[in-house]
Amino acid sequence: MSRISRRESLHGAARPRVECVPPAAYSLGDEAVELARRAGLVLDPWQADSIRLMLSVREDGKWACFEYGEIVARQNGKGAILEARALAGLFLLDERLIMWSAHEYKTAMEGFRRFKALLKGLGEPLSENLIDVDGVHIKVINTNGEESFERLDTGARVKFIARSKGSGRGFSGDCNIIDEAFAYTLLQQDALMPTMSARPNPQIVYTSSPPLDGDDGSGEVMFALHARAEAGGDDSFGWRDWGIEGDLDHLDAIDLDDRRLWAASNPALGYRLSEEAVLRERRSMGDAGFARERLGVWPRKSEGNAVIDAAAWARLADPESERDRDCGVAIGVDVSPLRDYAAVCVYGVRGDGLGHTQLADYRPGTKWLVPRLIELREALGPISVAMGRGTFAFLETALDAADFHRPEDPEAPQPGDLAVTNAVDMAAAAGQLLEAVREESFRVVPNRQLDVAVASAKTRATGDTIAWTTKGVQGDISPLVAMTLARWSYVTRSHLLEGSQYDVLQSIF
Repeated sequence: MSRISRRESLHGAARPRVECVPPAAYSLGDEAVELARRAGLVLDPWQADSIRLMLSVREDGKWACFEYGEIVARQNGKGAILEARALAGLFLLDERLIMWSAHEYKTAMEGFRRFKALLKGLGEPLSENLIDVDGVHIKVINTNGEESFERLDTGARVKFIARSKGSGRGFSGDCNIIDEAFAYTLLQQDALMPTMSARPNPQIVYTSSPPLDGDDGSGEVMFALHARAEAGGDDSFGWRDWGIEGDLDHLDAIDLDDRRLWAASNPALGYRLSEEAVLRERRSMGDAGFARERLGVWPRKSEGNAVIDAAAWARLADPESERDRDCGVAIGVDVSPLRDYAAVCVYGVRGDGLGHTQLADYRPGTKWLVPRLIELREALGPISVAMGRGTFAFLETALDAADFHRPEDPEAPQPGDLAVTNAVDMAAAAGQLLEAVREESFRVVPNRQLDVAVASAKTRATGDTIAWTTKGVQGDISPLVAMTLARWSYVTRSHLLEGSQYDVLQSIF
């Protein structure tokens, strides 16, 4: 039985259950809210709060939220938030490209049509495909697959696309809107993130209801974001999740008829969403469907083949982590199987004895790799530069020309020598890294490519041990392999350090 009388007026909550607010100096949100109002889009207070958080700015002028997620049940008005964000990007923020992507074509086109209506409300149509907004001419492009709006004075665009199975590299902009993020894949994320590094001040915005299933792998990105939000401590990540606490596997612990929960999880309740409509849904839908679609209850993520727990990984993040320069550093290198990406990672030890690691570089192709290793060798004087046998064989000629060599005496390596792993070494390195994650014995400078690699990781059995595998992996795990190699080579060759003031090995284990 409902715990609230039907005679009482029920209104949605003002704040979500989970909210991550990174530090900021100011916000451009009020200007965006006003621009939307001029276009005929009057935002609810909760939507305006979302825009203010999304458009908060650090002291250095960069977005406080490099990533921003709004997770709320259907029909509450997520689309209005995206429309206000895109309007601001086109008219206030001087963003050259705003990419609005959705899982389904019809959803992307619905966004396109709504945005066109807002432009008409903001300005004056000169023709079917040309709108004047305060003297700025906006061209409307209706070509199938190229639906977009373009400022003819600056060339800035808002483009609407449907994400295909292999899309990702083709939809990078200054602002990247990931609508229907429940179906956004690691493969798409892995393709998108590196392309954003060339943008001066990029932002990625995720909106969604919770993932449909915890087993099929389609919600891996969402589950990773959810874990980061629950762990906290990420100062470039904004997040608002309106779903109630619990999971779909334990609905007996949730009173689905408690209308206070309806209000807590639906900020638009009493405004655009009526209590009567929710009551009809409750009567017609199954418990799991109602809990997920209306109360925002997440499915429980299947551990499946996941190797590194997302929450455990999130606890290792430390944006301020720095290694002790007196304790040396090792470099790990890996190249993806298709040779289309390469990663370089460094590992050392902090002053407090914890390990320190960070992704030093990750780029498309491999031509840049050896020149970058030369730069790092000159800047860092590494103990060793580690890589697998396949990577070494691929780069051997270039490495030799750059004076990178394997030890003349394998039993007595010298500082700066290559450390080329065999299968036994790689298995040991992977096992040691997994143990270090469980023990929380090191800290990581947060990096999206590394996060994706960790979330994608799978292992294969090699006798009595395990090793990383790329078989069946959607994303590129080369950043994770590079980190694994960097840590392993640091541990195995830290005895080469001279003048260390304490036992490095003792601080690692």
